[in-house]
Amino acid sequence: MNNSSLPRRSVLRTMALAVAVVGSATPALDTAAFAAEPQTYALTIKHLDRTGRPTGSYETTVTGISGAGADEAVQPYDASGTVTVRLPRGRYLLNSSLTSGDGAGGTDWIVQPRLDLDRDTTVTVDARTTAPVDVRPLDSSARFLHSAMVVEVRHQGTERLVNLISSTANLRVAHLGPAAEAGSVSQWFDAYWTSASADYALGYVFTGTRALTGLTRHPSAKDLATVKVLGAARPGTAGTGSVGLQPSTGLTVGVSQALATPGTATYLVTPERGAWDITYMAPRAPGTAANRYSAEGVVVRAGSTTTHVFDNAVFGPGLTDRPGVVRDGDKLTLDVPLLMDGGGHVPSSPPYASASTTLHRNGVLVGTQADAPGRAEFTVPPGQATYRLTSTVKRTGAPGTATRVTTSWTFASATTAGPAPVPVSAVRFSPALSPTGTAPAGTALRVPVAVQGAAANGNVRSLAVSVSMDGGSSWTRVPVERDAVTIHNPGTGTGVSLRAELTDTGGRTLTQTVVDAYRTE
Repeated sequence: MNNSSLPRRSVLRTMALAVAVVGSATPALDTAAFAAEPQTYALTIKHLDRTGRPTGSYETTVTGISGAGADEAVQPYDASGTVTVRLPRGRYLLNSSLTSGDGAGGTDWIVQPRLDLDRDTTVTVDARTTAPVDVRPLDSSARFLHSAMVVEVRHQGTERLVNLISSTANLRVAHLGPAAEAGSVSQWFDAYWTSASADYALGYVFTGTRALTGLTRHPSAKDLATVKVLGAARPGTAGTGSVGLQPSTGLTVGVSQALATPGTATYLVTPERGAWDITYMAPRAPGTAANRYSAEGVVVRAGSTTTHVFDNAVFGPGLTDRPGVVRDGDKLTLDVPLLMDGGGHVPSSPPYASASTTLHRNGVLVGTQADAPGRAEFTVPPGQATYRLTSTVKRTGAPGTATRVTTSWTFASATTAGPAPVPVSAVRFSPALSPTGTAPAGTALRVPVAVQGAAANGNVRSLAVSVSMDGGSSWTRVPVERDAVTIHNPGTGTGVSLRAELTDTGGRTLTQTVVDAYRTE
């Protein structure tokens, strides 16, 4: 399928001119109007197949880049294989895909990044000039899935894209015409393959003056990076989810697959393509919203393995790259995910039974809102005051599902002239757990403790961590040593709860509780 990212063309001028011609048998000549029309030139395009014969099995797009034709985009066609179109003077990008009559012979994609139209011009698109795109893993058992090739051309501050998506491995490509300016042509190719043990995502990027004429890459195992995506299954949540992977930059297609949980999807990817984005859709219970996680900009290195675990404990609050609490004038807005998974991934629609957020000002209740977990908005009286903001989410399920998460912040705040972040903190607990959110009973478990937000980077005045083995009815303090605590796990089938109490160097406090953070087995 040949697609182009085309600029919008103005059709109003063309429509108005057509009405004038149709509406009058002898229209008056408007010399001023015609003088404003840009001069056009005939562009004739001849299409030849792999035998050198004219062919009507093509799709050609001519896209304006600069000059009077910058906003033009046309797809001329004539079954004879030769077609002529008139266009204003300017720089154009031409791309043409040619196929055999039944498509069985694959596709020839020819791209001319620089077509300077300043006179009547004839261009020949000749399939005999193409060379194969042979990008595949050395694994002979791998089966081709699909590919995408994109050409981006930049000229005088304008960018234009053309692309070709292919469902067969039989692709040939060629550059046409003169070279463009240095560094003005970028091209990338992504091919996806699958085998019984792993999927392959093979992507390469090129920058220069010309489009590619052929491409050969046969990466070995040492040339590739391994990305493992583990979908967990908390108690009662086993099912089938899905995993998607694609490059982080540039227009492209990705690869996706179903994943029975708990389970692992393995990808072998090319570091040359840059960073990669992962999307994970957790198994969906009937009547519930789809819950999506993502990990963007995953950096990989040849010969190394990167693992992302989704939808596993310990669930709890987390602060992402935007403020969790914002004061805008006399409006306070809370937006902190209370059920971020143990890998630090934010869920789009986490399942929960109830959620509420309460705000006190100088000890007096401002209000309570029942909304999505960790989200609320309050209007408060103007001026300086001390606030306590408490947000709770409850979930049904067995121990290890974070049956209750509560976070309470205290801070001072005054009226602002515009949106301003309110410094708050969060604590993350990150023990190594099984794919079902469990830890061995009767053993010592090291639980890393990380501080996020206002108290990060050495801004902690005090931090205390406590553990409960009875659902939060009683708590036992455990020492924080080298950014971790050690928990002596109880007998099988017990839910272990965690609590953090923090004060930062500015006097702001946090009390954070995760009931049934994980369970023993």
